[in-house]
Amino acid sequence: MARNGLASRLYNGEAGLNIVGRRKLWFSVAGLLVLIAILSFSIRGFSLGIEFAGGNSFQVPASVGTLDDAEREVDAALAAQNTGTEVVTAQKVGGPGGDSYELRTGQLSAEQANAVKAQIAEDLGINADQISGNQVSEAWGSQVTERALLGLVIFVALVMVYLILRFEWRMAVAAVASLIMNLVLTAGIYSLVGFEVTPSTIIGFLTILGFALYDVVVVFDKVQENTRGITANNNQTYGEAANLAVNQSLMRSLNTSVVALLPVGGLLFIGAGLLGAGTLKDLGLVLFVGMAVAFLTSILVATPLLALLKNYDPRIQAHNKRVLARRGAVSRGEVPAKGAASPAPAAAADEPVDPDAAALAGAAPKVGARPAGKRPTGARGGRPGGGGNRPGGAKRR
Repeated sequence: MARNGLASRLYNGEAGLNIVGRRKLWFSVAGLLVLIAILSFSIRGFSLGIEFAGGNSFQVPASVGTLDDAEREVDAALAAQNTGTEVVTAQKVGGPGGDSYELRTGQLSAEQANAVKAQIAEDLGINADQISGNQVSEAWGSQVTERALLGLVIFVALVMVYLILRFEWRMAVAAVASLIMNLVLTAGIYSLVGFEVTPSTIIGFLTILGFALYDVVVVFDKVQENTRGITANNNQTYGEAANLAVNQSLMRSLNTSVVALLPVGGLLFIGAGLLGAGTLKDLGLVLFVGMAVAFLTSILVATPLLALLKNYDPRIQAHNKRVLARRGAVSRGEVPAKGAASPAPAAAADEPVDPDAAALAGAAPKVGARPAGKRPTGARGGRPGGGGNRPGGAKRR
């Protein structure tokens, strides 16, 4: 029979991928990525949006031309008024009055903002009333950041309590470590690539926490099922049982991630890319990156870390030693493998073997089994059918 393909074996949980056994490799890669992310935080920092860095924004009708034309005219107006700043970001947005271009600049005073607005209207040949301006203070972004951090701390605390009650404290520690690594790696990608951080980005960060938690709980539920009562037998170590659980739930996690990434990818690539809905870009980008990273961390970090923590449990340590000792004895031939028949004692070379006796010995019933002979027929098993006063029986003389 032909061997099943990888996809079929993944679906049936029979791929046999050694994920937990290679935890040193995954931890090394994860540690390197976290180090790169931290260095990026320290050196490059983040590209903060107007809501966090403070600044001004101008919205002009899309009828003035392309987005590049609008950006060029606003830069010229800023230079003409000697503001010392330029357009930071430009995107196309939709609204009740039709599409428009939103162009964000550095911080301007009220006089400078009015002068730039008048200059833009003059250069584009439109009425100044068609241009809307907005000014955002840096303090507002600080308040949003503080509340987001507070929400993150409360979320992590509630997750710890839930996982301890649902599973155990080691699973809670492994799950929270996976969540934090997911946030750090996603933030590192934002810092390295230079994605702009906006309030939508913060909302997206808090959203991916729920998805990452769901993925970890799915895997840990299978781990708990496979390791329940594991110390009662000497067949497999805790790490092997956890690795089997990862293989059995890998396809489910992959399907969940793909199904979740498809609408987010449509939001990002179609909505923001093709249709030009710039307001969807920030939310779609952080969701897409965060969900993809969450799948990897839940499989490659959470469960191997759980196995590492469990190996410090004295009860699991003793169990693992018994399993390895038994395997060593089996490999040396000291103990028969499970399911193998015990070898029969060898007969003496000069002792003849009676074939009839061997046949009778082979036909001997097992302990507790019914005799192999034919059971007498009759209404009540062993009684003759014709005796007694039962109808149809012979009368006693």
